[in-house]
Amino acid sequence: MFVDQVNVFVKGGDGGNGMVAFRREKYVPDGGPAGGDGGKGADVVFVVNEGLRTLMDFRYKRHFKGQKGENGRTKNQHGKSAGPLVVQVPPGTVVRDKANGQIIADLTENGQTAVIAAGGRGGRGNTRFSTPANPAPYISENGEPGEEREVQLELKLLADAGLVGFPSVGKSTLLSVVTSAKPKIAAYHFTTLAPNLGVVSVDEGRSFVLADLPGLIEGASSGAGLGYQFLRHIERTRVIIHVVDMSGSEGRDPYDDYTKINEELKSYQLRLLERPQVIAASKMDMPDSEKNLELFKKKIDPEIPIFPISSLTQAGLKELMSAVYELILTTPEFPMEEAGKEDDKAVYTFEKEEVPFVISKDDDGIYNVSGPKVELLFKMTNFQHDEAIRRFARQLRGMGVDDALREKGVTEGDTVRIMDFEFEYTD
Repeated sequence: MFVDQVNVFVKGGDGGNGMVAFRREKYVPDGGPAGGDGGKGADVVFVVNEGLRTLMDFRYKRHFKGQKGENGRTKNQHGKSAGPLVVQVPPGTVVRDKANGQIIADLTENGQTAVIAAGGRGGRGNTRFSTPANPAPYISENGEPGEEREVQLELKLLADAGLVGFPSVGKSTLLSVVTSAKPKIAAYHFTTLAPNLGVVSVDEGRSFVLADLPGLIEGASSGAGLGYQFLRHIERTRVIIHVVDMSGSEGRDPYDDYTKINEELKSYQLRLLERPQVIAASKMDMPDSEKNLELFKKKIDPEIPIFPISSLTQAGLKELMSAVYELILTTPEFPMEEAGKEDDKAVYTFEKEEVPFVISKDDDGIYNVSGPKVELLFKMTNFQHDEAIRRFARQLRGMGVDDALREKGVTEGDTVRIMDFEFEYTD
């Protein structure tokens, strides 16, 4: 089964917790703090493996969670950082953040890596909090939570040229003749249900990758037939080979087929029509093909090269493939995303600072304090020690939480909730 789009959940490993410990040595009175830091959590790293061709493996495993770093130890020993969680993907994989659609990584070369979800840093041990005013603190931090996100993986085949055209015009047959690929070939529409790749050898030392895409039909942009779900695979191609059946089989008009397919390409993405296009006039061994070809040439732009071919007799194939190869050499790569217009002048924008916390009041009178900064501070506080709790309260006061609660009408003894934990407010 060919799978080219899938959603997965990734989470970096949490950092290890820092430790509260003190020196316990014989004949050494008043030993100082000796709690070590926690280790860093595992990053989730995507690595390109050129042996993979689809995203099939992600249909069965869609959650990837990095290992937690080790906790700090006594004698100022740091916990061990967790090794990265390596996930292999095929070349041509685009990784997007599902929440905002932003591209995180475009993985095209074998061995290329990208950190998709970073692991959290380790929490600090009590040695880190030692000061002249408090030489023996009972304070340590929990590890920072690892980054987590849902990502969309989209595979876009790394082909130099792509075959497009109506069903049953001879695309798969052409691919099977000019490459070693063995696509399914039959005399009915939509024989090809998934893209096929093959390597065309032009001559010694010169070759390129050719992709055969499932047939488009009129109305594909509206979901007719297979729609254009596989057109993403020609977004990376430099040359489009438009295969047109010149025999006029099934009562179709070659020029009408040609214009309809170009309309579908335009509907999918306007920039596809910027790529150089070569017309492969197929089935020239059939009756009426020569006559139809003459009529076809009169209707289209004379600058578009046309190559009469026959996959059955292999006539014209060498000339077609040589011309495509030369076009590939002279055509630059097309950017995956529409680049914005850049100006020589620097543009400075004011970005509103993220709100550190939000306070709301429930119907039962409980005050909820939420926000990424407050929640991260809460997660990294070790509530097993009173001194750490007092530090947490000072940090909230410094952020302005106490003042904001009073503005909301909080009174002595009211309940304040942060995440799943509740506290009693005291002024």
